[in-house]
Amino acid sequence: MADSVIKLDATTLRGLAHPLRVRILGLLREHGPATATTLAERLGQSTGATSYHLRQLATYGFVVDDPDRNVGRERWWRAAHNRTTLGPFDDTDVDADVEAYLRAVAALYADRMDRFVGECTTLPADWNGTWTLSDSRLRLTPEQARSLRQEIFAAIARYDSDDESEPPAGTGKVVVQFQVMPFLDGGGER
Repeated sequence: MADSVIKLDATTLRGLAHPLRVRILGLLREHGPATATTLAERLGQSTGATSYHLRQLATYGFVVDDPDRNVGRERWWRAAHNRTTLGPFDDTDVDADVEAYLRAVAALYADRMDRFVGECTTLPADWNGTWTLSDSRLRLTPEQARSLRQEIFAAIARYDSDDESEPPAGTGKVVVQFQVMPFLDGGGER
């Protein structure tokens, strides 16, 4: 993938602020190129729906046609970027789009965690001790929270080898999901 990260702005956010589009993009990133038909089967949707949403994702630059795989009328799509980042935004008109996008991402993360919990007991022995589902409650200033977020991104970047055409022997796909969620006093936990 040429660009590894796409940063959402007020325009591109509108193209991704739909739950099915977030799911389609997630599948393309996780499983690689696919057709509208393949995605429809995986998602329990009609081919018409996935085809429409793929075209919308393409309009906003999230997916691209994969002409090397196309055969006859079969059209393959791939994700144009490895990751998506969000905001901050100066435009208050994007609030509804931001919330719709974040809810779709949260649902995707919850589905992914549920799938992992169903499969974690079947991992090979050498993968024991490699995973965690944990949380920490911290009291931080906004500056400390920003620093923590940047340090986490930096740590992930040191291990990022997704651009390699041939992965090293013994590696497996590992998804790192993390959330830094400020719950201000009176508005959440602890």
